[in-house]
Amino acid sequence: MKVLVTDPVSKTGILILEKAGLDVIYLPESTQIEKCDAAYDVNGLIIRSSTKVDARMIEHAEQLQVVGRAGVGVDNIDIMAATRKGIVVMNTPDVNTISAAEHTVALMLTLSRNTHLGHNTLINGLWSRHELVGTELRNKTVGIIGLGKIGREVIERCRSFGMKIIGYDPFINQDLFSEGNITIMDLDDLVKQSDFISLHIPLNDDTKDLFNFERLMAMKPSAKIINVARGGIINEFDLARALNEEIISGAAIDVFTIEPIKKDNPLLVAKNILLSPHLGASTKEAKEGVSKAICEQVRDYLIDNKLTNALNMPISNLSLLKEIQPFLALGELLGDLIAQLNKEPIENIVIECQGSAEEVRPISLAALKGLLTPKLPDRINYINAEAIAKELGLEVEVRYNNIDSNYQNVISLTVSTAKRIYRLDGSIFDDKKPRLVNILGRKMEVTPKGIMLFIENNDVPGVIGEVGTLLGERNINIAAYLLNRGNPNRKAFAAIRVDNMIGQDDMELLSNLKEVKSVDYVKVNA
Repeated sequence: MKVLVTDPVSKTGILILEKAGLDVIYLPESTQIEKCDAAYDVNGLIIRSSTKVDARMIEHAEQLQVVGRAGVGVDNIDIMAATRKGIVVMNTPDVNTISAAEHTVALMLTLSRNTHLGHNTLINGLWSRHELVGTELRNKTVGIIGLGKIGREVIERCRSFGMKIIGYDPFINQDLFSEGNITIMDLDDLVKQSDFISLHIPLNDDTKDLFNFERLMAMKPSAKIINVARGGIINEFDLARALNEEIISGAAIDVFTIEPIKKDNPLLVAKNILLSPHLGASTKEAKEGVSKAICEQVRDYLIDNKLTNALNMPISNLSLLKEIQPFLALGELLGDLIAQLNKEPIENIVIECQGSAEEVRPISLAALKGLLTPKLPDRINYINAEAIAKELGLEVEVRYNNIDSNYQNVISLTVSTAKRIYRLDGSIFDDKKPRLVNILGRKMEVTPKGIMLFIENNDVPGVIGEVGTLLGERNINIAAYLLNRGNPNRKAFAAIRVDNMIGQDDMELLSNLKEVKSVDYVKVNA
């Protein structure tokens, strides 16, 4: 069997493959076209960030069984195309944890003592010692946003400096931590109280531009922010403005919206900015670690069919996977929709399958994957979803029943928080397409598609007209308006599909309509 390696991998990693009797083709300096041509008859492909495994390469690679990414991010892999062709995609999610945490603290120390500014002044022939008085970390408040493995490693290091630690994570509550170590609070309070803010969250629809000018304005004027997570979480133009107008006192940025960074990026000329070229995982140990880990994972899969950190393979039986794929997609959809609806820490999750949806375990993993992925770093897959749920202290109950119903199959996901219970039921119809058959306790058949509003209102005349008029005035076109009036408390419920994006202003205007009781918004990622 052949393994193609198209990006730099350590000699230790290559030796792991060769000792297993695998024929290694090493082409780290080749062009994208040359890489694609070389993939024609290989069984395994190992890459880093420079190789783009797109649908064309996947289609061309007729014998390909596994793609291994040495690192975390898989934006350069068409996972959907790989899944359709039965190709396993693997990554190495946790090898870079220590390197990223240490780089975060290094940037924090550099910012606090103005080391970067001192270096620049000396290079330019100046001795500006008295203008570069720094601050100690001791007794300062650090706000950690994202309390996964990297965030927790940063916490341990900040504790050694005698810092006060506060944290925010949508899936974490105080019960998981000793109050002496960290205080959990909401995001707005964390931003207002922190002397240093460190980001350890994924980039997604919820976190893109999470730190815009308005949120930066809420920080202390003396505060500093550090991003070793993903470019785009902080709006780069807003950050440059906040620094130049001295709204905050400093920032350290390791990741950028476009990499390599463009020459016209406003951060290059911002005041008190510390930049590094995506060095969070760039240590000898991390590079050696990801090389060794991915070569072992690809070897184990090709030789022993062993799955480790597989992003797109809930079960090892490929024929069964194809058979239940619609149910897996439905489970993940239900999880993703509730993740969009819920903004509070989760206390309990119940996943129930009924009828012909008998493969409870992979379906439950799919639902957890959909629920957890939008809120956590890029490391949730069918293999580790259950373990991470336990790590987060989430109580998960999985059931199957054969009670007769109006549907051949039903998958139900119920998520409970301290304030609210969210329930969605879905079914796969004969056309193999998903339908929502229960939305937040209302029985109704809805095809999940595009942008959807869920509105509960008093069941009185005129509400549909008011909603339609408001949306029309906002240039939002209604594609479908489905109504349920079966509530004994005289409440109607509408599922509305629209053709345009919904903004926060739109949501507030809808919420302010006299008879409207609640408004929720989701986007179905087809």
